[in-house]
Formats: sequence, C-alpha cells, structure tokens
Amino acid sequence: QVQLVESGGGLVQAGESLRLSCAASGTNLRLRFMAWHRQAPGKQRELVAAVTSVGDTNYAASVKGRFTISRDDTPNTVSLQMNDLKPEDTAVYYCNTNRLGSDYWGPGTQVTVSS
Repeated sequence: QVQLVESGGGLVQAGESLRLSCAASGTNLRLRFMAWHRQAPGKQRELVAAVTSVGDTNYAASVKGRFTISRDDTPNTVSLQMNDLKPEDTAVYYCNTNRLGSDYWGPGTQVTVSS
C-alpha cells in the first residue's frame, strides 16, 4: 500500500504563487511516476502535471509555462510550483501515483485563487 500526503494549499490572490508538496510512503522503490490532478466544483478531475522517475514531464495546456513539477531529493516526493495563479486554478489538488497496477491518491489540498 502506498500512502500519499499533500501539503501547501491555501488562499492567494491572482498573480501570486504557491508550492504544493506530496510525500509517498509505504514503498522503498522509486515510483515510476507521480502526478498532480485537480478537481474544481462541478467539474471532472483533470491531470495538471506528471513527472516520471527519470524526470520526463507532462503538463496540461492550461498550466504550461506557469506550473513546474519536480521530483525532490527525497525519493518519492514531488512538488508543484504554481506561479501566476488565476481564479480558474481554484480546485482541490490531488497527488497521484501507480504501483503494481493500482492507483493511489492523496486526500487532496485546497487551492483558492481570488480575483
């Protein structure tokens, strides 16, 4: 079993920045990929960004150039640096990974961007 815990959410104004972190426990092996998804009220959950164990990244078009995902020195920790935040970035952000065919999700952290 892999457990994921997110941190770093909060309330900011448009144009400001936030950094989210996610730490995975329950495995000693480097996870093949880690990702951030988000879900706004009344909308489907969507992929925001993902990073593989070798550092390859993928971003949603809506955040490219503003958000940066990175694997930290701690083997199974991932961060999401979010710059120039917009009100439409308001959502619950979830950390996600997959191990041995099973998806794992964190409980989520709220990000609210006021205009």
